[in-house]
Amino acid sequence: MKRILACLALLALPASAFGAEPLPAGYDPIGDVIAATSQSTVENASDWTLKASLYHGGHHMAVHDSLGCRVAPMRTVAVDPAVVSRHSIIFIKETVGLPLPGGGVHDGYWYASDIGGAIKGARIDLFTGESAGSMRALMPLNLKTVTVVKVGEFSGCPPVDGGATQVASAQ
Repeated sequence: MKRILACLALLALPASAFGAEPLPAGYDPIGDVIAATSQSTVENASDWTLKASLYHGGHHMAVHDSLGCRVAPMRTVAVDPAVVSRHSIIFIKETVGLPLPGGGVHDGYWYASDIGGAIKGARIDLFTGESAGSMRALMPLNLKTVTVVKVGEFSGCPPVDGGATQVASAQ
């Protein structure tokens, strides 16, 4: 916080204090800093390259994620919260166009609502559905590196729609 205040104090000093040309009348450098930090999440998106793995609901897996929500096929992802915070809406470009269990194609949006003991560091675990057969569409991504971009946050639970609905708005 002290560093931020020091930077703001420097911005408030007249340019002549540094031997530079004076700033144009009406120029507000502090306002520019504030405006830059309040851009939309999409403009300030965090992006990562993470190793993807797949998981399904077989083998007596819990039907609820770490938020207490029902796991959503083709929407729920397990993350390391030190890398990607829970409640993040993320976009994975490699999943756009993949077939969905109920028909249609994936729009690339996933919800970080789960964590896992094996998900540490630059990893992400994509929930595919109830059985091993649900993994078929995503198998080409298993153990591959994917591009993950945080585009917003959600409250409550992710949609349990098999990826059939569009994301209303990334905040």
